[in-house]
Amino acid sequence: MKDSVKYARWIKAEAKRLGFASCGISEATFLEDEAPRLEAYLHKQYHGKMAYMENHFDKRLDPRKLVDGAKSVISLSFNYYHPKKQSSPDAPKISMYAYGEDYHHVVKEKLWALYAFIDERMGPIQGRVFVDSGPVLERAWAARSGLGWIGKNGLLIQPQQGSFFFLAQLIIDLDLETDKAIKDYCGNCRRCIDACPTQAIVKPHVLKADQCISYFTIELKDSLPQDMKGKFDNWMFGCDVCQSVCPWNRFSLANQVPAFQPSEELLQMNRKDWIELTREGFNNLFPKSAVKRTRYEGLKRNIQFLTSEENSPETDP
Repeated sequence: MKDSVKYARWIKAEAKRLGFASCGISEATFLEDEAPRLEAYLHKQYHGKMAYMENHFDKRLDPRKLVDGAKSVISLSFNYYHPKKQSSPDAPKISMYAYGEDYHHVVKEKLWALYAFIDERMGPIQGRVFVDSGPVLERAWAARSGLGWIGKNGLLIQPQQGSFFFLAQLIIDLDLETDKAIKDYCGNCRRCIDACPTQAIVKPHVLKADQCISYFTIELKDSLPQDMKGKFDNWMFGCDVCQSVCPWNRFSLANQVPAFQPSEELLQMNRKDWIELTREGFNNLFPKSAVKRTRYEGLKRNIQFLTSEENSPETDP
């Protein structure tokens, strides 16, 4: 058996042991098909004020510019789905991925463990790890590696597993057997497009990020636009609408990672609790959470935006 085949099997077995839901491998090469799409996306300024997306254009398209001598891109997915939901129907909502600890740290720790395994068994190697960080087109690589296909909402969908997954990449200078991309199984379905509260999915596979609730509630640091009043579907951090309506997510299974389990305190909070949230309460509720990205002031801004209409003089009885 060729080393590239044997090594790929070892890596996939270890990835599974570490808790990754899937693992696929691509040749580290220039993403020719994605180049014009990315250029057009940035030209139309669909990325809004996320200026970092304009940086390192060449590196986003060629992993060999991130790792000298790179030969393989290992793509992995990590399940974060949880069946428990916030109990109060009128409480401002948090995207499921932020229920537990910050995934950047949890997943990256496991990714470094996989890197160490490869270096010890097949190395020495040179490489880098990426978990939703750095100039890496993670969904493009995951699709190219056969993990799934990119759905009409722009997210990676995995057959028989859905889309509630974190993605990660390991770029290394080791030759490995590669996997083939799989077919797009979205068909004529457009539930995600029709369900988007702000019509951010302007056409299949194209998300106008600066129209997305997740962009407004997490990325945008300015005041929220008044013309979006009443369109946030009560989301105060992120949004799961396009995933919740996706038929493929009926296959989602609860993750078993302790760090990703939501606290009962968070799930039981009602609308009044969120409106009255203090800085101390915020720090106690989100000690290691991705919600800290928006900070206390940002979350309070979002909550006030959702609730200000009911408290305005015009709507008082």
